[in-house]
Amino acid sequence: MTDREQVSFWFDPVCPWAWLTSRWILEAEKVRPIDIEWHVMSLAYLNQDRDLPDDYREQLRQVWRPVRVITAAIEQHGRSYTLPLYTAMGTRIHLGKRTDWDAIIAEALAEAGLPADLAAAADSTDFDDALKADHHAGTDQVGTDVGTPIIAVAGTAIFGPVVTPAPTGEAAGKLWDGVLAVTSTPGFYEIKRTRTQGPDFK
Repeated sequence: MTDREQVSFWFDPVCPWAWLTSRWILEAEKVRPIDIEWHVMSLAYLNQDRDLPDDYREQLRQVWRPVRVITAAIEQHGRSYTLPLYTAMGTRIHLGKRTDWDAIIAEALAEAGLPADLAAAADSTDFDDALKADHHAGTDQVGTDVGTPIIAVAGTAIFGPVVTPAPTGEAAGKLWDGVLAVTSTPGFYEIKRTRTQGPDFK
């Protein structure tokens, strides 16, 4: 029997690039022996002390809400609910292009089979310590000059890969092979080029 790679994946549910990477790694899981554990991180927390335009700071205030709800679900009902809740939220946010946060959260909780009262966590700081702990479990491995997604495998963590559209089938598997190749290389830090297109969710 082939040993399966244990992979940790950190995301903020509002990040379109993390969404695309998450859809890719789910495709890769179908064609490569990997098991994924899902973790939250927060762009609002990551950027809270940075000098930001007022309009962007207001956006960050809103994006605390979905990640707090996912954290509450993890704390009260277990990490197995992370992916279903993320998928339910992300489908509405990224494919539906919605920003009606109260409705998104309520619908996503129902779709994931979770209690509706978890929605109260969106505007509460009760689970922020747990959120920050999960966040730091990822960011402490890669540094604060990157965002989401973060992937950790075989003792090495990286930001990315950032890709659009999300590869499927064997193409997803080949990209995973490349991720393993670079993360297993001692001293590897970065591959990057300027993005010339926005997120493609097709």
